[in-house]
Amino acid sequence: MRETAAEVTELQQLLDAAYQRSTEHLRSIITGPRRLDAEALVRVLTGMRTINLATVTARGEPRISAVDGHFLHARWVFSTAGSAAKARHLRARPAASISYVDGERIGVFSHGNVEFLTPEHPDFAEIEAHLTKHYGSSPSSWGEDIVYFRLQPSWMVGYGDRAALLAEVEKAEAAKKAKHRRK
Repeated sequence: MRETAAEVTELQQLLDAAYQRSTEHLRSIITGPRRLDAEALVRVLTGMRTINLATVTARGEPRISAVDGHFLHARWVFSTAGSAAKARHLRARPAASISYVDGERIGVFSHGNVEFLTPEHPDFAEIEAHLTKHYGSSPSSWGEDIVYFRLQPSWMVGYGDRAALLAEVEKAEAAKKAKHRRK
């Protein structure tokens, strides 16, 4: 978890506002204990998650693809080849939607605009370090034209059994600590 207290507060405000603007149908599905708050999301969405990224073509046709997503500082971050169709779409039309769904266990849905993260961006070094640690090499080394994106969400909701998800996180953290103690 890399989020600051201010980022968690901002995420909670976004989640609350999105939920209030949601349709009655969605609010009837994502209720009470199944509605994830910011604290749960930042604890559960650690590491790499395969996310579904929706973009739009120049003709207004929707396209969806899967990318490795990392939830850092309460925002989805991902990379791809600059020549990929999704990168071309996002350069021309930065509006995007992202979902992460693992059956009934958890679902997170986000809409917003992506920003391109270049090496000159103040957050690039931290993101690059995170990705390099995760993959064992920098995504920038995987090709000549690797691009980094971050979704700035304007709408986000999440569902799941909060207690069960947090118990999973605590069990994984305990196992990791036990493994480090044995070394």
